[in-house]
Amino acid sequence: MPQQYLLLNDEFHDVEIPVLTASNRGFKFGDGLFESMRMIDNKLQFADLHADRLVGGMKALKIDGHSLMDDYFIRQKTSDLAKKNRWNGNARFRLSVYRQGSGVYTPETNKGSYILEGFALKDAQYQLNNKGLIIDVYDEITKPINKLSNFKTSNALLYVMAGIFKSQNRLDEAMILNQSGFLCESISANVFVVYNNQIYTPALTEGCVSGVMRTAIMQIAKMNDIALIEAQINPEILKEAEEVFITNATQGIQWVMGYGRKRYFNEVSKYLIEKLNHL
Repeated sequence: MPQQYLLLNDEFHDVEIPVLTASNRGFKFGDGLFESMRMIDNKLQFADLHADRLVGGMKALKIDGHSLMDDYFIRQKTSDLAKKNRWNGNARFRLSVYRQGSGVYTPETNKGSYILEGFALKDAQYQLNNKGLIIDVYDEITKPINKLSNFKTSNALLYVMAGIFKSQNRLDEAMILNQSGFLCESISANVFVVYNNQIYTPALTEGCVSGVMRTAIMQIAKMNDIALIEAQINPEILKEAEEVFITNATQGIQWVMGYGRKRYFNEVSKYLIEKLNHL
């Protein structure tokens, strides 16, 4: 297999060689955030939305250097990494930003650093899963609602615990509730529910991540005169809904087949992913 590289602060490094130390604040304190992105046919998808969320998150965490993290920057760096690794123009990326320096809880500096890594993909478009997902609700730990809730921070223990719950119960995905017991998101995606011929998704005020694909689906719905409502959603609606699907920036749309004894359709999911691939 050809040698593969990642980018650390504009410098290429072999992915097999360690580049961080034990004093790294992202490792010690989860002091950072990240973006998961997808390139299709050499074009980074929704670069402007990723840049907006990244800049907003860096500002919220008071990490310096956010003015440099615009859509031009992430387009350029992902393109450079794809060329260095000789990928075919279809790839998945993770851009991690962390606060430099050591110290304990109080940082010695607010200067930011970044690592860009990724791997090649075969598909040149978003693919709807052939087999629907089986889900359940994870309620042992709930997600707090605060000014950081809408960003993809490096503090991911809630999602790790939900992932363990998923594995132990042989599920494909698990739904996460917010501190008030309402539907928030899944382990790795935003949630959409089709009920009485309308699409609902948890509002950002419910503590969900402000997903890039969530925004894209909302734009597609608006362009096609489809009713889509941001709301506070009781998880009991999962027992009555006609359809449930989840979205994220790398997979696009994934439809849910079952929740307990409940079974769902995927007509809306099929329609939306077709529109997504035509964007």
